[in-house]
Amino acid sequence: MDDDVLALVRRSVPRLSAAEARVAETILGDPTLVVDLAINDLAQLCHTSLSTVARFAQSLGFSGYRELRVAVARTVTLAQAQRARFGLDTTAIDPDDEPSAIAAKLAAQEIDAIEKTARGLDADALDRVARAVVAARHVDLFGQAASSLTAQDLQQKLARIGCSVAHSADPHLALTTASLRTADDVVIAFSHGGETQEVVRAVEIARDAGALSVAITSAPDSTLALAADIALITYAQESPFRMAAMSSRIAQLALVDILFVRVVQHRGEPVVIPLQLTHDAAASRRRR
Repeated sequence: MDDDVLALVRRSVPRLSAAEARVAETILGDPTLVVDLAINDLAQLCHTSLSTVARFAQSLGFSGYRELRVAVARTVTLAQAQRARFGLDTTAIDPDDEPSAIAAKLAAQEIDAIEKTARGLDADALDRVARAVVAARHVDLFGQAASSLTAQDLQQKLARIGCSVAHSADPHLALTTASLRTADDVVIAFSHGGETQEVVRAVEIARDAGALSVAITSAPDSTLALAADIALITYAQESPFRMAAMSSRIAQLALVDILFVRVVQHRGEPVVIPLQLTHDAAASRRRR
């Protein structure tokens, strides 16, 4: 079960009935209500029936309202602890915040994104991807805008250990390279929302060509996640004052680091030499 049940509720809204959506929106508006209210009180507040609230809980994968309530309480407690760590009442950024407040709020949000991504990691799926990367003839990385930066980071890491890897921010070139992939190749695509059309199309083309396709996204029900063979999920929520993909990028980078370390572990001793060579090459350039 998702460690951040509020993220799970948020993702469920598009597929809910109108009555169930009211329950979801009420919970997202004030999660403490679920902690404090019995099922009949929440149903009355949402102008719906007990059975609707129970159905809503079950649609999220819980056995019933009681289990949902426990999960929400855990998430609320974790969020409160995160704010307390930085001495904050809220992590929402206000237009009048001073630099110190902005720094504290961003730190709290980004640490939260990393922790939730790490806790929610599907270790078996990540290990499957790491082994596939090690065995691959070639790895293509797809990502647009801010997700392109994460793709570039993984490209640099894999190149340092001798992997054949490429990334292009040009969507047309991505489609071209995707069409040339085979069963010996791996493609990894990055998209926070999982609906970037150019990235989805590149994954579909590469998958149909036979390559193992991997999605790194925060939306497990997105078009990208459903199009890929394997989906690795990040946990991050952006706010209106963080339009530059801050928390989502941090969560992606954390997942990339975990994946890279696992690739290095599976490669074993042979990676020591390329890592040392690339380190020495960069060091000698700095000395000139």
